[in-house]
Amino acid sequence: MIQPKNNISIKEQCKILDVPRSSYYYRSKGESEENIELMKHIDMIHTEHITWGSRKIRDYLRNTGILVNRKRIQRLMNLMEIQVLFPKVNTSKQNLKNRTYPYLLRNLQINRSNQVWCSDVTYIRLKKGFVYLVGIMDWYSKKILSWEISITADKYFCISSLETALRKHGRPEIFNSDQGSQYTSEEFLTVLKDEEIKISMNGKGRALDNIAIERFWRTLKYDEVYLQEYESVQDARNKIGKFIKEYNTLRPHSTLGGSTPDKVYYSGLEKAESA
Repeated sequence: MIQPKNNISIKEQCKILDVPRSSYYYRSKGESEENIELMKHIDMIHTEHITWGSRKIRDYLRNTGILVNRKRIQRLMNLMEIQVLFPKVNTSKQNLKNRTYPYLLRNLQINRSNQVWCSDVTYIRLKKGFVYLVGIMDWYSKKILSWEISITADKYFCISSLETALRKHGRPEIFNSDQGSQYTSEEFLTVLKDEEIKISMNGKGRALDNIAIERFWRTLKYDEVYLQEYESVQDARNKIGKFIKEYNTLRPHSTLGGSTPDKVYYSGLEKAESA
């Protein structure tokens, strides 16, 4: 649909068609087919066993007949933006020292919409290659407020997703994320500061500090991603978009008493306004 030789720029054509430019400019990530296949295994293992680090994943793969060294596993995990959950005993002094912003959700009673938003980036496999998905969620209702797919895990698609969520849903009191480079970039933090939003960040190695969206990634991958072989970035975008829409509007959520995220989110807004 997008024509390079056109009086309208590629940027404007993508905007008109509501297609991210990353879909048009998609190229192979430069990884071998063997590494792409290995990344699919790592993704599935990590989704099932979030506490497993590179050593245990290496040993698991070797037990299944896939011979690979730990250094290679570590490189691919870093490329995939995988954060391993470490035992709490190992996350004290060093992690507090390295933390960019304090974690504000500990012992906080989250009881209304737009009180806390959270965000994370995850790896999404394609038939040939892979992309990254960022999501922004309302913690109280579990509603996905915005999301974007990109071929690179940079700050720009995260900023774009944040700006979309703010434009469509107002502003939260607190925004929680991990300490990834996307979220600690000056450009991303400036958007939050300009809106006077309190910034909260997970402790280093504490993936479950952002448990709400971690649970959503698991649902998305088992109920959608692992059942598909996306032919392209646009194919992934279309199918994941359809899944997220149904998740928000139709799918009963056990932690919400069988209600949908949309229903809880909008009733939670009314609750916040009357408080």
